[in-house]
Amino acid sequence: MSPLWVEGQVVEYKPRPGTRMAFFVLRDVETDTSMTVSAFPDVLDHAGPGFDEGARVVTRVKPVFWERRGTLNLRAAEVHLQGLGDLLARIEQLRRTLDAEGLFSSDRKVPLPFLPRVVGLVCGRNAKAKDDVIVNASARWPGIRFEVREVAVQGQYAVREVSAAMLDLDSLPEVDVIVVARGGGSVEDLLPFSEEVLVRAAAAVRTPLVSAIGHEGDAPLLDLVADYRASTPTDAARRIVPDRARELEGLAHAVSRMRAAVGNRLMTERSHLALLEGRPVLQRPTAVIDQHLAVVDSLAMRLGQSLARRLGEERTDLARAQATLTAISPQATLERGYAMLRTPSGALVRSATDVRKGDLLEGILAHGRLVAQVIGATPGEERTTSGPGATRDGDALVDGDRPTAPGPTAPTPTPNQETTHE
Repeated sequence: MSPLWVEGQVVEYKPRPGTRMAFFVLRDVETDTSMTVSAFPDVLDHAGPGFDEGARVVTRVKPVFWERRGTLNLRAAEVHLQGLGDLLARIEQLRRTLDAEGLFSSDRKVPLPFLPRVVGLVCGRNAKAKDDVIVNASARWPGIRFEVREVAVQGQYAVREVSAAMLDLDSLPEVDVIVVARGGGSVEDLLPFSEEVLVRAAAAVRTPLVSAIGHEGDAPLLDLVADYRASTPTDAARRIVPDRARELEGLAHAVSRMRAAVGNRLMTERSHLALLEGRPVLQRPTAVIDQHLAVVDSLAMRLGQSLARRLGEERTDLARAQATLTAISPQATLERGYAMLRTPSGALVRSATDVRKGDLLEGILAHGRLVAQVIGATPGEERTTSGPGATRDGDALVDGDRPTAPGPTAPTPTPNQETTHE
């Protein structure tokens, strides 16, 4: 067959560096027909950086039929990017602009809730992506509630309806997370999710946003601005709700670990308590103060002995002082048979010259007193000695043997009164 020009869309292309031949699948833009195209790597290099899945190209090919395998494919000699290639370049420029504004920054992204009360879902009308999200999420956490907005997810109305649905769900206070889901499709079908209006609307949403557009290889700009990018709608369902069975299992393991930890802590504390109880100070609490008590007892005994010794010494000194005082006291002199005489005026009689015949005198004896009358007096020589019976400290002796001492004034007897004893 002769060479010809073919226009189509690249729907599958996996670069394989180092190979002699590159392969891609070209799909007709009007009919449901696809063919495999082979080309040397330098042919694709000349096509430019926009050559990738989803690019619309015009290529000069020659049909090749392989008789042994019974297959027909196309061998490309030239590849030229057409309208979609320019569109992809504009999307790349928009990506750079939005990235420079910080719309794709990780600082803007918020974590998804552990278990949302209500899940907002934006999807196509009667789309399989809706079932993928609801069925898988409900299987993981039965009873999860959904607030669904079915809108156009491709075509000229997709940008407006998807943006309005996101903002509507964001205004509902019970919605804790929003999922935008769409199944796979061509690059052209997914272009609305890279439109600037839709991307900026998604950036304005305050509720955590999950993007689940296309398949693993698809990467619209909505994925970059969303808080979480799911590879598929099924992956989004697994991400927005936890697995109830796994959570219950984890809870059981946590309870088991806590019980084990508490048990180990109790065993450790019991061991410490047993060690404390085994210490002598707890078995016999007085052991701590026994030594101090012994010291106190020793000091008390020494104090008692010291007091007894001191009291004995003081008693001895007191007895000695009492004996001395008794020995030198006038009373002791009186006890030896002496007496003291006083005149009625109270003066002691020290000399015979102090009295005259007929004077009444008071006599102070060891036991009692008497009144006597002088019937005669003989003056004698006065003497001073240091022994007993001597005149000392005002004591007067009569007849050289009897001392006199001061005492109360005796009553004056009448002239014919006889001597009396008190």
